[in-house]
Amino acid sequence: MKVDNYPLFGIIVFALVVLSAFFISKLAVDPLEEYVKNLQSLSKETLHELNLPISTITTNTQMLQKSLQDNKNIKRVMRIENACKMLQQRYNELDYLIKMQTKQVLREKFNLEDLIKDRVEFLEKIYPHMNFHVTLTENELFMDKIGLAKVIDNLIDNGVKYSQDSKDIDIVLQEHTLFIRDYGIGMNEVELLEIFDNYYQVNKDMQGFGIGLTMVKRFCDENGIELSFDSSPNQGTTVKLKFKQIQG
Repeated sequence: MKVDNYPLFGIIVFALVVLSAFFISKLAVDPLEEYVKNLQSLSKETLHELNLPISTITTNTQMLQKSLQDNKNIKRVMRIENACKMLQQRYNELDYLIKMQTKQVLREKFNLEDLIKDRVEFLEKIYPHMNFHVTLTENELFMDKIGLAKVIDNLIDNGVKYSQDSKDIDIVLQEHTLFIRDYGIGMNEVELLEIFDNYYQVNKDMQGFGIGLTMVKRFCDENGIELSFDSSPNQGTTVKLKFKQIQG
């Protein structure tokens, strides 16, 4: 076959290749998109189903506490209630992750002092052996409150896990800056450079840091929070979160 117009022929061939690639990719991507949509729908429905039994257990344990007289039974019910609160926390985290995936994260105005008190109260029940020394001043923010709560939980949790024999955690909020200090194993300069690497851990036998700090840094970067670490081996670590004044 003789081709008289090579440029036109080339354009036609190129167009056919592009169209073929489009239809092939469409056939490959569409089932994946449908699978992701079904998975998100299932996750939302599952979370909704989980919320009801959690609420039921919480309500009934609170009613039981009012009627019980024996201290042992009261303590048992309190342990059930605390376990339920932990389940509620996991529920909230899963719900938050789904909202992140679907771009439904809400920014809101809130008092940072109240948020820190709430997170410390929650963590005190998980780590009753620790002494949390809290000094707070009033500070209002406008940002993703649930995401910031996860960041605070992660940083305090890491401080507890790496405290070794120390039982003290200092939490100070002053002049738009939050300081979280532990008196544990600390880190050297090399370790400080590596803490944001995925899956890195100062102590291989413990869970903590690793992917958690990667998420913490990403949240801080996205929300204009200055994140810094000051640490020395066997002296402990101080994490500093410096917030902008009221945003939004």
